[in-house]
Amino acid sequence: MPRYLLRRLAQAVPTVLGVVLLTFILFYAVGGSPASAVLGQHASAQALAEFDARHGYDLPLFFGSWTATRALDPVDFATAPPRLRAPWGDTNAPPAPLRLAPGQALPLPLAFPLPPGHRWRLLVRGTGLPRETRFDSGSLPGLRAGPGGATVRSVRLQRATRHFFDSQLALYLRQLARLDFGVSTSLDQPVSRLLLAGLLPSLALTVPIALVELAVSLTLALLCAWRRDSLLDRSLVAVCVALMSVNYIVWIVLGQYFLAYRLRLFPVWGFESWTNLLLPVLVGVATGLGANVRFYRTVILEETRKDYVRTALAKGLPVRRILFRHVLKNALGPVIVNVSLSLPYLFTGSILLESFFGIPGLGYLGINAIHSSDIAVIRAVVLVSALLFVLANLVADLALAAVDPRVKLS
Repeated sequence: MPRYLLRRLAQAVPTVLGVVLLTFILFYAVGGSPASAVLGQHASAQALAEFDARHGYDLPLFFGSWTATRALDPVDFATAPPRLRAPWGDTNAPPAPLRLAPGQALPLPLAFPLPPGHRWRLLVRGTGLPRETRFDSGSLPGLRAGPGGATVRSVRLQRATRHFFDSQLALYLRQLARLDFGVSTSLDQPVSRLLLAGLLPSLALTVPIALVELAVSLTLALLCAWRRDSLLDRSLVAVCVALMSVNYIVWIVLGQYFLAYRLRLFPVWGFESWTNLLLPVLVGVATGLGANVRFYRTVILEETRKDYVRTALAKGLPVRRILFRHVLKNALGPVIVNVSLSLPYLFTGSILLESFFGIPGLGYLGINAIHSSDIAVIRAVVLVSALLFVLANLVADLALAAVDPRVKLS
């Protein structure tokens, strides 16, 4: 067992690294500018740059000695739209290279003063001007066209990084190694603290749902198998199909309206006491009961058709004893796999239930983060969920080997 566990952990390392890299690409490379999403499209370039510097978004994605800056948008005069050519006084003319008269200086319409303590370089593509000019923050270069004038096709201003691997990916990996998920942009609190605060409410909701749902589903599935093809079996299957056909939100609305508002049996909203959990737990069990009962019924019926069951019946063993002592034990494999797939949701919570019933769990936190474009919180919830799925697969393999001697740890 220890050797198998170590081997499975070693196999999980590349998967975890792939999850981390995929999460980084989704939220850093593909997701657009977090600064614009949080501050809005009309925020000033200096405010956007300060946001990037505070959260590390002003570094190269993977590696590099130079990175872009918002102080001067890179512009290609041959293809740039009027918005980018506006600071250069070239908005009405069609896109064309910038012409400088003899002795005319190349203007640098900076959006804000360059922050001190950095090295910069100005890249100019064209003729009549140096292709690359390096300078400090306090000394802007004075570039002038020669006697024959100059043609400027593109201009790009870049800031020097501390070293070649001073990048967003390196910063992201360092933070994960410290279990630091960054700072929430909407709540201005560490994301790790928010996750820990939302963990207990999520567990208080999802653990009872999982345990009650498992116990009731297995009991009803065994009852269906015991009385298969009877009126009871067919009635339970019909009820299961009906439960599966009703949308999740419909159950929530019906429960809140009839059981909480009309009959006043449960509180509608809040997380003040354990009574606030009764209705969401009831709704959660009702929504998942149909699919689980049908799945477990199929697994148990498949097991009852095997030879050892017919042998036990021929020996005169009671049906109840065969079901509970033999069939249920041998059918635990698919049950364990099904339960293991739900383990990540125990920690990340139920988004709809927490949102509709005001339970401050991780699902509620994730919904608020989406509404407020809080990229740090969304990224942390997605990453934790993915890592929990990897852990759930490992737990399922070990549990299967523990209950089924036919499964070899090799």
